[in-house]
Amino acid sequence: MAHRKLQQEIDKVFKKINEGLDIFNTYHERHENAPNASVKEKLENDLKREVKKLQKLREQIKVWQAQSEVKDKEKLLEYRRAVEVAMEKYKVVEKGSKVKAYSNMSLKAAGELDPEEQEKVDTIQFLQDSIDELE
Repeated sequence: MAHRKLQQEIDKVFKKINEGLDIFNTYHERHENAPNASVKEKLENDLKREVKKLQKLREQIKVWQAQSEVKDKEKLLEYRRAVEVAMEKYKVVEKGSKVKAYSNMSLKAAGELDPEEQEKVDTIQFLQDSIDELE
């Protein structure tokens, strides 16, 4: 009887985690595509609220993982990891929002090129050097 009640409680938490992750991912996508800073700020607050909810559920999963009554701990671990991935995504969003527009980190990041752009720059430089050498 107690085992069945515990399993029902676990299933409820799994359902809440799935719903929370769906909401979190929706907010995260909107944040990535947000047109201006005020919208991004509002979405960051929404993300923070969802992460807090997910963290509470994660703590409950940790308690269940420590209990000997729970037999299937793989599923608990799977859901815990899913919450931790969402937490990492939020951490990146939060870190990005704290970088000021003209701070040293921001200016340094703006100077870095993605691999394709770097390859283009290197190719152009090579061609320019070759032309200079031939002249």
